[in-house]
Amino acid sequence: MSAADITGAQVLPPDRRRTVFAIVAFALLMMSLDGTIVATALHAIQQDLGTEVNWAGWTITAYSLGFVIMLPVAGKLSERLGRKRVFLGSVAVFTAASLLCGLSGNIATLIALRALQAAGGAGFTPSATGIIVDHFGDWRDRAVGLFGSIFPIGGMIGPIFGGIFVTYWSWRGIFYVNLPIGLLVLVLAWRFIPGDSPHRRDPGFSMDSLGMVLMGTGLLGGMLAAAWMGEPGAHLRDIRFLLPAVIGAGSLAVFFRHIARVAQPFIAPHFIARGKFGIVNLVNAVFGGMSKGAIALVPIYAAYRYGLDALAAGMLLIAQGMATIVFSATAAFALRRTGHRLPVFLGVGAIAAGLVLLSLGPHFGLTPWAWLALSTFVIGAGSGTINPATRNAGLQLAPEHASTLAALRSASLQIGGIVTVSVATAILAGSRDPAQAQSWIYLAMAAALIVALPLAARLPEHRGSW
Repeated sequence: MSAADITGAQVLPPDRRRTVFAIVAFALLMMSLDGTIVATALHAIQQDLGTEVNWAGWTITAYSLGFVIMLPVAGKLSERLGRKRVFLGSVAVFTAASLLCGLSGNIATLIALRALQAAGGAGFTPSATGIIVDHFGDWRDRAVGLFGSIFPIGGMIGPIFGGIFVTYWSWRGIFYVNLPIGLLVLVLAWRFIPGDSPHRRDPGFSMDSLGMVLMGTGLLGGMLAAAWMGEPGAHLRDIRFLLPAVIGAGSLAVFFRHIARVAQPFIAPHFIARGKFGIVNLVNAVFGGMSKGAIALVPIYAAYRYGLDALAAGMLLIAQGMATIVFSATAAFALRRTGHRLPVFLGVGAIAAGLVLLSLGPHFGLTPWAWLALSTFVIGAGSGTINPATRNAGLQLAPEHASTLAALRSASLQIGGIVTVSVATAILAGSRDPAQAQSWIYLAMAAALIVALPLAARLPEHRGSW
């Protein structure tokens, strides 16, 4: 079935497809650059704003929180109001918030603005995926598979820019770099992305505000509980931990009960945890989210354990980015022959091996920098291998809901990243030896991935175009 059959949108000729793909790729590049570039500057933000490492880490987790909450909203808006409209609005919000982040004067303001920035960035993947599915015909599986090659480019150049800005200017430059990219994307998208189909421009629908509040409260409560556990002298009976933990767990329980009963839920229950959709989301959260969080923490690991400065720590992620780009592109074009399960088995094994290498430390006469680069290369190869399979596994089940499914995939990745970064930074903040603690954290992650590997055998299999 072609994209035109499902969505009623016209399939673009090859030249126009390449132009549109380049435009959405620039937007996704800007979003992915923002993740690793901020991770590189965590130490500088902590020192300049006079805060603790776990609250500096909230510049990452607050962004993830805003992402998770807004992704389903963006997916629903993309399907009801139009892909192009949501894409343009998301780029505008993200660009404006980036400017304000660079002007922040304290950690609380920066965290709040990072959440706003995430609200804009959350619309990129759902709307871009919808644009591809609508207009790329039989090439849509390969095109969305190639998204996995775009994100690591940002992950690769982000640390370089971050290291340069922190070393020779200020951490504020990591946000200002989004301004020219965002403005360029806005102009090109307005000109070249096809207009939305009339049936999508339907503002008369409910966004289930109660569901949004319940989910947001649940996630925020869990993250606050993890952050407070990182404070000196914190324990499980501490009210600062118990109160947000209870509120978070209660809110999530009510949320799942709520969406099962309302006519127009915030997220349809069968897309979250039922049948094949549930397996896809779990695989993305565990395998993709954990590796995402692990990589985000590598620069601070390099500083704690080996004393590398921000520029050196950022440069070592080049190997990871290159590996992800090459392996993701290769896996995308091989996907019709390999199916979904084999790449996930191979990729997760490589990610676990890379995490073990990070934990062990330098061998074979390699310098710390070279060892870290080798370790992250192996992780990047694994991440690149699983990306096209885990992205297409859900989309091929219901292409007509491409934006919503893309949003849920990104949300699953972010939830996995939130858990990883929040728990890790909480442990580090309460540790007398952060370097050794993070080494054990990486080893524990590798063990968890291997234990969870049988999940890959339950992924919905598919070969060929969809």
